[in-house]
Amino acid sequence: MRRLAGVLIVWLALSLTVSARQSEPPPGNTVPLTFGILPIGGPSESLESWKPMLDDLGRYLQRPVRSISVSTYEGISEAIGEQRVDIAFLSGRLALGAVTHQSMQVVAQLTRGDGSKGYYAVLLVRNDSPLRTLNDLYAKPGHWRYARGEALSVSGYLVPETQLFAGRGLDSDTFFANVHIDNHQNNALAVANGEVDVGTNNTADLERFAQHFPEQAARLRELWRSTLVPHAVIVVRSDLPAPLRQRIAEFITTYGKGKDGARETANLKLIHDISGFAPVGNDALVPFADIEYTLERRRAMTAQWVNEAARKARLDKIDEDHRQLVNQLRAHAVP
Repeated sequence: MRRLAGVLIVWLALSLTVSARQSEPPPGNTVPLTFGILPIGGPSESLESWKPMLDDLGRYLQRPVRSISVSTYEGISEAIGEQRVDIAFLSGRLALGAVTHQSMQVVAQLTRGDGSKGYYAVLLVRNDSPLRTLNDLYAKPGHWRYARGEALSVSGYLVPETQLFAGRGLDSDTFFANVHIDNHQNNALAVANGEVDVGTNNTADLERFAQHFPEQAARLRELWRSTLVPHAVIVVRSDLPAPLRQRIAEFITTYGKGKDGARETANLKLIHDISGFAPVGNDALVPFADIEYTLERRRAMTAQWVNEAARKARLDKIDEDHRQLVNQLRAHAVP
């Protein structure tokens, strides 16, 4: 019996040691992962909104997760390009650049509680604006003051530029009397306060704007609404170890759906009334590649060329580049 008891004690000690080792992060996992956030509102607000979910991610991975949020699209793109970001929440155009040039891959796409597949770009004016239709806008080139997003902003620049201006042979930067470039929140404020005549925005950001600035939101109305724009995505570095990438994707796409779903769902709502994330691959970015393609092709059609052969060569190059890009994106779809 004593011998059996001794064996049991040794076995128990070994079991506890193995269990303790298994619960510890593997060597090197004390190095933090960095989550980059495209700001919704201000950078500090975005960091605070994402913190509960990212704290949970760190516990799940048994590895620190820190976050950075910058005020510009160029800033987050630069951070990704310099490999200062391992995971990121990005709009479609930023994600397209990250996938094609910055060694990232798409693992998830935002979903919302209302079941919407995306959002809409809009042009905003004040309620008392003389602009009632798009024809009113087009009738006075060089007259109106314009607020738009950065060149990498889908709803703040690319979609309005593609659907409203390029097809008419116009460039918004030269069509308007002056152009103010800022984030969605500040552009909405500029329109509401009469600092500009018209500004770009989107339906998702306007919901949050109305919560934070109800008085200013009441002064605004839509002049135009785009076709549907797919939601933002989460990307991870493709050079992270495959098991780590898989665990990150599993956490993100199941967050809010498990036994602790009520608490996790409340954390998601802090971000932007998000209901969760659906598993997707790089092919989710094809609509954004199509937006870029349409814009480039329309610009080529309306540009001045030495001869028709030069124009055709440019159009052929745009077509071929787009075909290759779409094939590249579709090659990395979710199985």
